[in-house]
Amino acid sequence: MNFFEQQDQARRQSRWLVIVFILAVVAIVVAIDLIVLLAMGMTSIETEGVPQVGAQMITGNIPLLSGTAIATISVIGLASMFKSASLRAGGGKVARELGGTLVEPDTRDAKRRRLRNVVEEIALASGVPVPEIYVLEHEAGINAFAAGFTPADAAVAVTRGALEKLKRDELQGVIAHEFSHILNGDMRINIRLMGALFGILLLALIGRRILIHSHFAGRSSRDKNGAVVLLIAFGLMAVGYIGQFFGRWIKAAVSRQREYLADASAVQFTRDPDGIGGALKKIAVYSDGSYLNVDTEEVGHMLFGNGQKMMMFSTHPPLNERIGRIDPAFRPEDLDRLAAEIQRDRGKAEKDRARTVKQAENTRRGMFDAENIIDQIGKPDWDRVLMAAAMAASIPDNINQAAHSTEWAPEVLLYTLLDKNSQVMEQQLQIIAQRMGADSEAQVSALLDAGGLLQPEQRLPLLEMAFPALKRRPPDYVAKVMATVNALVEADGRIDVFEYLLARVIKQHLWESHNPHAVKVAGRKTLRACSKEAVQVMAILAAHGHAERAAVESAFKAGVLALGLDVNTPMPQLENWVVALDRALPKLDHLKSTGKEKLVRALTEVVLHDSELAPSELELLRVICDLIHVPLPLLTGTVGDG
Repeated sequence: MNFFEQQDQARRQSRWLVIVFILAVVAIVVAIDLIVLLAMGMTSIETEGVPQVGAQMITGNIPLLSGTAIATISVIGLASMFKSASLRAGGGKVARELGGTLVEPDTRDAKRRRLRNVVEEIALASGVPVPEIYVLEHEAGINAFAAGFTPADAAVAVTRGALEKLKRDELQGVIAHEFSHILNGDMRINIRLMGALFGILLLALIGRRILIHSHFAGRSSRDKNGAVVLLIAFGLMAVGYIGQFFGRWIKAAVSRQREYLADASAVQFTRDPDGIGGALKKIAVYSDGSYLNVDTEEVGHMLFGNGQKMMMFSTHPPLNERIGRIDPAFRPEDLDRLAAEIQRDRGKAEKDRARTVKQAENTRRGMFDAENIIDQIGKPDWDRVLMAAAMAASIPDNINQAAHSTEWAPEVLLYTLLDKNSQVMEQQLQIIAQRMGADSEAQVSALLDAGGLLQPEQRLPLLEMAFPALKRRPPDYVAKVMATVNALVEADGRIDVFEYLLARVIKQHLWESHNPHAVKVAGRKTLRACSKEAVQVMAILAAHGHAERAAVESAFKAGVLALGLDVNTPMPQLENWVVALDRALPKLDHLKSTGKEKLVRALTEVVLHDSELAPSELELLRVICDLIHVPLPLLTGTVGDG
């Protein structure tokens, strides 16, 4: 199942979730109305000595039952809306509510540094911004989760137990699993599920409180209306359990199969089944497993492993089944040997990762496999992870550190846009001084002196690394930075297509990080309805990727054929490609997943047509895809053999 099929499945599950949620609300309303009817019947016995029965009881209490139903629906609806609104602050809010501590970009802690390196490598390989990273300091169990509406507002959190008990390859497997949820739409379903079910779970929480304070009901039973109070108390507990039943059933139905898919994606990411397999085995071996101290009723479906013991409707498949799918040779008795090995090796230091970095450097010239590019979207292979590590290692240390600094991140962004022409660059530095101040210009100049001009393929990864620090700056300041970015792009009187699109990516990511609930990763438009815009984008890509006119037209025609259009479709002559892209890309962003898949295939054909892949051309393809919410993995300039 590729990225686009995963997105379609996620949308279908979202619609299914709405239907089941409505059924759950109806069941709860009926249950509460029955409680009210029973209470009214008992009251009639005490006051009149004659019980009301059957239709007589219902017809005589229609206004009361209607009011009760409206009140119940209102409580559930308002609670769900309140929770959903509170989650719009992004995935970081979920992590902080569970006790997460932000991992600072310049952390000196070795284990947190290792965690940040792993997250950055997989983010760069996947073609998405680096998410915020949190550690649940007070949790000894091995667990993790990803939360947020979109990659731009995502957060990844791991427990202290995962940080301390997992080796690097095992931690890498867990993080790759969570990135699968980010890339394939699971994270969006999970956070919507959390908001939708809060209203139902609220009644479960009320029922639980009544159970805890049931001594109150015992005392009340001695009063005149004690039997009615007792009935209502136990009735609300029953309704609470109904809500909890539906909530867990829905979460289990949504979560289980996607956990299997995320496990499989993690193996493809890392090309090492022992990584995620080892993490799952350690959960099975350690006494605290994956369980958390905090209440995980709301977030259990988002976790890497079960957050608490459940007798029924566990949100995750059994550990032995997950391990068996990853490692067919696994036997339950292997866990006994692992437990003994952990006991022997407890306290042993982490192995040096120099071998991994060296391997990454050797893999830098990886293959761009056009045939499998669609399969790599949302789940890049191990080569891409190694390439990302090599890419990060190729950036000078001081530039890398600046990208992780909240103070320097805006200047890193401006630094990525400096022109190689010395006169234009001087003009750009003056613009920075005028708009951002002399200190900002001095910082950009210091970065330039330290690292020189960036290579084209380094600019987008560096931006993705700087994004978490950049989005923490105040909105007014970010707006000023964006205005400066636009001025830098236009400094030489002509707009370079990659710089233009890079500025649009920055703007889009920043907007989405503050408005995640308003983002849709796929729409309902068909390619037929957007064929004009698709043709325009292919023409622009062909024109900026090929020097000769004949090569431009030939590449365009290859894209037209891949898109399934008439081979004689004329290539549009665009007087202003900036205006054309500004109009075309938002419309193409509303394509169905199947339409986006076909469009990306066509764009890839345009780029590959001459079999000469410049880094800037590949980065241009990545940025265009980024703007239509298709995270193209890290690419290289070598054409594979197919």
